[in-house]
Amino acid sequence: MEIAQNIKELAELHVTDASLFVVDVIVGKHKPHKVSVILDGDKGVTIDDCSTLSRALSEDLDKLDLIKENYTLEVGTPGLDQPLKLKRQYVKNTGRGLKVLRKDKSTVQGQLTEVTETEIVLDAENKVKGKNKIEISRTEIPFSEIEKAIVIVSFK
Repeated sequence: MEIAQNIKELAELHVTDASLFVVDVIVGKHKPHKVSVILDGDKGVTIDDCSTLSRALSEDLDKLDLIKENYTLEVGTPGLDQPLKLKRQYVKNTGRGLKVLRKDKSTVQGQLTEVTETEIVLDAENKVKGKNKIEISRTEIPFSEIEKAIVIVSFK
């Protein structure tokens, strides 16, 4: 089993708050290894959540000697520019703007209005040509067709 998967499983054991979840674990290839654990939550993540997980995970990694060389452990949240990876992240961001790159390389942008077991639904505003009117178009995108999805940050 891959070391990143082992670390993710260890991290998930320490996440006892049901509203928190581990999104990803990235282990750098260069020495000293940088181990990044990405933590998210249905209601957000606090600095205390990150530090508690960091301390517990650090103890486990040292005790189990999973990484033989020196390493740096970093526990944080996904940045605004990070793509959504888990269905749970889509649910959390319902109501927000989303830019979706499909596997066919087409792009769809709109408000995330619904998340089902198999797809997401975006409502996009389209200005009607020659009229002072806006129409809403509904686009259903199966998860299997999503290459990358990023939340659009609005400063309105």
